[in-house]
Amino acid sequence: MGWVIGVVAFVVVGASYVTWVAGRVDRLHARAASAGRALDSQLVRRAAAAAVLAEAAPGDPEAADLYAAARAALDARDDDREAAENDLTRVLRKQALDPESPDGAAVVAAGRRVALARQMHTDLVRGALAVRGRPLVRLLRLNRKHPRPSYFDIDDPTE
Repeated sequence: MGWVIGVVAFVVVGASYVTWVAGRVDRLHARAASAGRALDSQLVRRAAAAAVLAEAAPGDPEAADLYAAARAALDARDDDREAAENDLTRVLRKQALDPESPDGAAVVAAGRRVALARQMHTDLVRGALAVRGRPLVRLLRLNRKHPRPSYFDIDDPTE
């Protein structure tokens, strides 16, 4: 009789652990997806702020390049998005941003928010990929309902 109680206790503990791991997989994937959406919104804000900055200086050839890069980043499809954002970052690095002007301050602030959102997204994707690689998760296929999260590789914006 004692071994039956032991087996039942083992099954209950094992099922509780598997349930906890499945919940962790779900939570990490949901947080990674949410961070991806937050990064996307910050990238759109940065591109919009760069376009406004470029429109404030008509006739300037550097402003024309900035506007073209900002529009390309705003209009890019998912598979071209990283390259368009990297181009915008390179063009912004060449600009002499005045943090005293409202448009320049908006671009600087948007760049800082992009860097923070990118770091959060990278950390959460790393965590989701780590939990996907656990043997129990692979064996029981606990990650099958979630798409594999991917990193968003862009250059970090600078001030």
